[in-house]
Amino acid sequence: MPRANRHHIPGQIWHITHRCHQRQFLLRFSKDRKRWLQWLFEAKKRFGLSILDYMVTSNHIHLLVVDDESNAISKSLQLIAGRTAQGFNQRKGRKGAFWEDRYHATAIEGGEYLLRCLVYIDMNMVRAGVVSHPSEWPHSGYLDIQTPPERYGLIDLERLIEITGTASHEQLKEQHRDWVDQAVRGDANARHIEWTEAVAVGSIGFVEDLKARLGYAVAGRRVQPAGGTQMLREPELAYGAHLGAEKQCLSLENTVYFDINNEESIC
Repeated sequence: MPRANRHHIPGQIWHITHRCHQRQFLLRFSKDRKRWLQWLFEAKKRFGLSILDYMVTSNHIHLLVVDDESNAISKSLQLIAGRTAQGFNQRKGRKGAFWEDRYHATAIEGGEYLLRCLVYIDMNMVRAGVVSHPSEWPHSGYLDIQTPPERYGLIDLERLIEITGTASHEQLKEQHRDWVDQAVRGDANARHIEWTEAVAVGSIGFVEDLKARLGYAVAGRRVQPAGGTQMLREPELAYGAHLGAEKQCLSLENTVYFDINNEESIC
């Protein structure tokens, strides 16, 4: 598969997706999903990560966050991914990669577009046929938004209220719940690639502006409509599309390995 792309702009909202190696169900046990969430909470404490939503499935995760000046996203993903993999491999006596390559990041515009992305994340296990409503899956941000815990909350509710343009937590909950319920009654099984495969999603002005700001980093990307939004689309994969996994790293400068012992990237 093509190497995931990551572009970072301070203050931007990003939808992060990260899959287990070869799409294996390495997070199939509840204790491993809980461990991932524990390290997410630790990243929030250590680096000030602003979390707007999340979802932990059996073989991949979704994370909706704001990239502040401290570059909290990169540091947080290093910590969470490394410690989760380390704990799992030690417990299972396992060796080898836990995560599939690098994570993918999609820039999301605020307001209505953010609400749509929230719903897409929350509906993940409904689309998979595991539950009939997001409230039935405990390892996601849906319940944190609807009924925030008194302690150890992960969602930055103040930031989420501000970015969605809602006036209060009650209004946010109502809009969020209504959008989710509409999705459950409607296209619950539909997969919208714009939220996970694009570089950016939002209005035409937002997408064009972000393309200009990223410059050469997104050369060749096309802006196109998608599901009532606009997205900056990745180019179609050409050379190397059918190479085996052992031939994907065509040069050392394009290769990033993860050192789970010291939480640092080794290039």
